[in-house]
Amino acid sequence: MSTPNAEAESLLSIEIGTIHTRALLFDLVDGQYRFLGASRVPSTFGAPYYDISEGIYQALKQLQDGTARVFLEDSRLVIPGRADGAGIDSLVLIYTAGPGLRIAVLGLLEDVSLESASRLAASTQSVLVEAIGLNDHRKHEEQIDALLKAKPDLILIAGGTEKGSTRSVGKIVDLVSMVLQLTPEDRLPEIMYAGNQAMQNHVTEALSRFGAVQVVPNVRPTIENEVLAPAQEMLARTVTRIRNQHLGGLQAYASITSAAPAPSSHTFGRMIRYFSQINNSQKSVLGVDLGASYTTLATAQQGKLELSVYNLGMGAGLQPALEKSELAEITRWLPMQIPDDEVRDYLWQKTLFPASIPATVETLAIEQAAARQILALALRTHRKRYKNPLQSFEPVLVSGATLAHTSPAQTLLMLLDGLQPVGTTTFVLDPYGLMPALGAAAEVNAMLPVQVVESNAFVNLGTVLSPLSNDRYGTSIMNARIEYESGEESRHEIRQGNLYQLPIQPGQTARIHLEPLRPVEIDPMHNSDTRSFKVIGGICGTVIDARGRSITLPADDSRRRDMLKKWAMALGS
Repeated sequence: MSTPNAEAESLLSIEIGTIHTRALLFDLVDGQYRFLGASRVPSTFGAPYYDISEGIYQALKQLQDGTARVFLEDSRLVIPGRADGAGIDSLVLIYTAGPGLRIAVLGLLEDVSLESASRLAASTQSVLVEAIGLNDHRKHEEQIDALLKAKPDLILIAGGTEKGSTRSVGKIVDLVSMVLQLTPEDRLPEIMYAGNQAMQNHVTEALSRFGAVQVVPNVRPTIENEVLAPAQEMLARTVTRIRNQHLGGLQAYASITSAAPAPSSHTFGRMIRYFSQINNSQKSVLGVDLGASYTTLATAQQGKLELSVYNLGMGAGLQPALEKSELAEITRWLPMQIPDDEVRDYLWQKTLFPASIPATVETLAIEQAAARQILALALRTHRKRYKNPLQSFEPVLVSGATLAHTSPAQTLLMLLDGLQPVGTTTFVLDPYGLMPALGAAAEVNAMLPVQVVESNAFVNLGTVLSPLSNDRYGTSIMNARIEYESGEESRHEIRQGNLYQLPIQPGQTARIHLEPLRPVEIDPMHNSDTRSFKVIGGICGTVIDARGRSITLPADDSRRRDMLKKWAMALGS
């Protein structure tokens, strides 16, 4: 890994994805860092190349053609950049490619240290293959057999608050030691210890003969306090070491990057944490990256990050999504009649050919319906995992091809249907998928992501007001008065069960005054007397979503489809 250069100007980000490899270029323009261009080619970590280098080479060639800049010389990347403008000054590399990491977690109490260890494991692309705590009723030899059969890539040990239990932690370490003795040397897992620091030396002495033991601060220093951030940093580095075995060429590129390669989910979470630190709202920032195999969901408030990666997505990730959902939970969002067999067949075929794109209006509707269900599943699981109701967000930042490669109105409607936020929410789209790259760049150049975020690289879809009312469909629940900076006004009647796109142009500032006519909760995070909001129009203007929470669809199929079409037309979709 090369040393970060304080004088560096240009930065190249390489992202190795499950389907595509992307190259993103950032550089100074008139003294400000800007996103200049991107390329995308098929990834080559699998057959027939089994090496990421070919995909990176093709991505750089495409970027050269698109930007008229020279990055390659004799098929090699020019780094650092030269005085004639060739090459780049800094390189970062992130990845989502590769199988889910097999992680076994061991802790003491199921709802304390074991819970924190499971959250840590879920913050990267992983499969939880085994969990053992004090309440595990299996015999000692059965626990050993279970861990051996699980074949974990990583064993994560937690347990014991600071100045707390040591004897029970010692028993867990003895169990792991026995498992490692019975594991072939070429299949020994990585070991990470995130428990009572008083046991650090004991753990290291007992397990280091099987390999390096990564020791991180206690993830549960007290029963009430959970601290995952330091362990997440170490986990990202550990994942990269394991990925070096799965992704040919990764280790070679790591020698020329300005920061260690990292999982995209980790750098995505870093950006959501940053947004929460500059956000003045009392609400959490929500970030969603809807990928082909995985969906990353991150919430953060005042720098405290809650990060989860789910094996749900719009490609291979459709298989677990279908297994965890009733088909009706997807088809209920279809605005036209499509037989269930056709929907099921199309989605299963998509798992086999994740790079395919919808060719008809019907198949596009199927994918967007599936996206709604995946968003709902991910947020529901995230709430349960972190025991957080998470209803109000400001802002919501989203990325992913399914969300970016369609009309802004369709994107916003998918997000409203899938996430169903309450109160006042600003939706921001990352159309070029820059967030993980910016999170990686922050480690090299802290100013670059700040200035790129302030540029026009992100799209403000609009501010949405989602009041809550228990009135029947069609009941007038409030009046909305829009006061423009010019002094002009417009008035609108808001009825329960409807969507309204208010006439506020992109970039236009206005103030919305709401006058409830019935019992209405306008925003649970604001004072109940707050009925006036300053908004800036987005691509979709400003929207009032008066459909209630959770959204109830008519039981009759014909009425339901008519309702979906009406909502789409309300947003101009």
